[in-house]
Amino acid sequence: MCDIARHRKSLLELTNKINAPFFYYDLDWLQTHIKALQTLPVKLWYALKANPLSAIIKLLAQEHMRFDVASVGELDQVLKQGVAAARILHTGPAKSDEQLVYFIEQGVTRFVIESTEQLKNLQRIAEHKEVKVEVLLRVQLQWQSTEKNVLGGECVTPFGLSAEDWQGYAKTHQLNHQYVTILGFHCFQWGNILSLQKLEKIWFSIAKELKILADAMGIKLRVLDLGGGLGVDYQESGQALQLDDIHKLLIKLKAVYSPTEIWLELGRYAVAQSGVYVTKVIDHKTVYEREMLILEGGSQHLMRPTLTGEAFPVRLLRESSSTLSSIHLHGALCTSLDYLGKVSLPCDVAIKDHVVFSYTGAYGFTESMPFFLCHTLPAEVIYRQGKIEIVRPAQPAGVWLR
Repeated sequence: MCDIARHRKSLLELTNKINAPFFYYDLDWLQTHIKALQTLPVKLWYALKANPLSAIIKLLAQEHMRFDVASVGELDQVLKQGVAAARILHTGPAKSDEQLVYFIEQGVTRFVIESTEQLKNLQRIAEHKEVKVEVLLRVQLQWQSTEKNVLGGECVTPFGLSAEDWQGYAKTHQLNHQYVTILGFHCFQWGNILSLQKLEKIWFSIAKELKILADAMGIKLRVLDLGGGLGVDYQESGQALQLDDIHKLLIKLKAVYSPTEIWLELGRYAVAQSGVYVTKVIDHKTVYEREMLILEGGSQHLMRPTLTGEAFPVRLLRESSSTLSSIHLHGALCTSLDYLGKVSLPCDVAIKDHVVFSYTGAYGFTESMPFFLCHTLPAEVIYRQGKIEIVRPAQPAGVWLR
């Protein structure tokens, strides 16, 4: 991961140079990590929603990653970095006719289809354009569990259709189409899984149910897309998934469901550990015996703690030998929702110090709400081969307010 101790001097210099919150990405670490991921016995796609920074896309493309994109904006961003359309998979629940046409016109031929209407629309468009495309039908399964997460878990969500719905459609409609080939199914309902046993249970349950569905629909199950979900240990509790264990689990799965090809769409697990976020302490106070820091940056740059109730790991940027103390972190927004968690920091932390949030290479700036209250937009900085580059400077609200 991005080693704070190794980069401390550079980060401290950047706090003076930028004088605003910033994200910092270690692309050398990321390249090594992506090379390791490429040893997995599956076809990998990078979920662009995790971080669409141009430098990250270029590096991943250099390492022969494919790209999962869910919008026209994401598609344009990937194409601008020189990624071939053949290496793009179009995902996302909302695909209008205009969007499907645009993707096909840009050369994209692989789609995850979320409904019968999307399937009919794509068949019509592909036939009109005389372009052959390949699709995965997204399936939403039901689980005997009470656990919830941002992808739905056992809840009913807008992602895909039930197995019964797809099977019912197949009974009354012709699936074989001159221009649209169904490769298999996509099923992804759980995010940030840290338990190998839970991952095994989910993957094998999905594979079993979708093999049954494929047989019932008369579809040859050539591809099974398990989405992402590989977790990052934000609490640094020693529960992180190990790549060797994931590799063994995939070999086990492929042995049972050969010759079906397995696809994974990795976002968080691919890039989270490559990045850190740095921001300044503005105030330090105690309210009703609750010690707190007020930070320059908060939910306007890091929305994940508010969405999940889980803090990023946080450290004091400068070195300190003081004992650790529990303290609550709040951002600069005029809402109590701007809360970044209860963390341990040296008790000598003071106003004008800087703190560093780890694992922010994924679901950082582009997941946040940077325009609320018109605060300064954060800078983004990359480190590669000993060189530091500010690829996007911090920007005041005046550059976008009209």
